[in-house]
Amino acid sequence: MNIDKHEIARLTEEYGGLWGINHTRRLLQLVALIAADRPYNSDAVWIAAHLHDWGAYSPWAQEGVDHAARSRQVAETFLLERDCPRDLLELVLECIEFHHSGGLNRSIESILLSDADALDFLGVVGVLRDFSKNPRNMRQAYEVVQKRREKTPKMICLDKAKEIAAERIQQMDELLRRFEQDSWGYF
Repeated sequence: MNIDKHEIARLTEEYGGLWGINHTRRLLQLVALIAADRPYNSDAVWIAAHLHDWGAYSPWAQEGVDHAARSRQVAETFLLERDCPRDLLELVLECIEFHHSGGLNRSIESILLSDADALDFLGVVGVLRDFSKNPRNMRQAYEVVQKRREKTPKMICLDKAKEIAAERIQQMDELLRRFEQDSWGYF
């Protein structure tokens, strides 16, 4: 197997910038929290966490193609070129393909990555992320955050991740309440 983790991390930062590599680092921290004592293939999760958004980055992003599907395609080519063992390849590709969807009928690795990815959209990081994408339209950012606050927790599967989500939702609610108060609703 010719999979060089340093190369993958470097390319994730090169293509995804600081946001991409830091998002990946946060996911891995969240996986460690929510995995608890569950056995899982940490190599598969590590690789999938780094590659799961590559399809959203130029040079691979394609208009009208879901980034999860595109990331799966890009990751498959990348990993096959490096002689990735078939069982590891299939597990990584499952994690990538379902990092925004799926239920309990999939591998624990896939569930861990998607729960961590959902959690990264919640809490203070989630709010600031959406506001930074819309710096001149705070109303739009506020509405996006409200939609994520309602939708994202329904995507989470594991009990520990649900606990973290509840804490992060409380943080969001407090932050948004203060934002509404301090702006007198003019945003």
